[in-house]
Amino acid sequence: MGLLDSFEKGLERAVNGAFAKTFRSGVQPVEIASALRREADTKAAVVSRDRIIAPNDYVVHLASDDAQRMHALGGALTDELLGLMTSHATAQGYSFAGPLSIHLEADEKLTTGTVHVDSGSVQGKVSWQGVVEVGGRRHPLTKARTVIGRGSDADVTISDAGSSRKHAEILWDGERALLRDLGSTNGTKIDGQKIREAALPPETTFMIGRTDLTFRVVPVAGRDDATRAMGTIS
Repeated sequence: MGLLDSFEKGLERAVNGAFAKTFRSGVQPVEIASALRREADTKAAVVSRDRIIAPNDYVVHLASDDAQRMHALGGALTDELLGLMTSHATAQGYSFAGPLSIHLEADEKLTTGTVHVDSGSVQGKVSWQGVVEVGGRRHPLTKARTVIGRGSDADVTISDAGSSRKHAEILWDGERALLRDLGSTNGTKIDGQKIREAALPPETTFMIGRTDLTFRVVPVAGRDDATRAMGTIS
């Protein structure tokens, strides 16, 4: 199954399954999601070898009657769209310059069943943060040296009997990361191979014991910006 197919199938399960009775005619939620995905793919720009920036602010224009049907769902639809767009960005390796925002608006110029999407990037005060992700939880790399292991004194503690108390460390200078094994019993692996020391490009997954960890570089909004995704229907 291709990426588009899996994206749309995911939306059909998450959105259409819950709201199918609401939409017997006019635009369908899956069409809105597909339009958002196409807009992100079209406007995504490569800014460096390891970074692709996609728009983070989207306005979905709908015919008045379609917008009314969407409005009846409150925030449920935009919550689903935000989640699916976030997943799509992760799968494609996109980064956002700020919090992801999706707004649905009525447009009297459009006919029923028509979707038009405008997008842009709202940067605000954004910096880039290295994180290590374990089991879906992200641990920011706030220090130059972050120790990972089973011990309670590790900066990132993992519950894995196959790991040492201080198993490995990540050195992060704000731009580049280095993974170093700390003489662990079972070793640290990248792509199944034990390493003593190795560069960590963004989106690299490594293994400690039986635990997979992933190094990522993510945008972080400043204090004056929203720190979570937003979505509205108007």
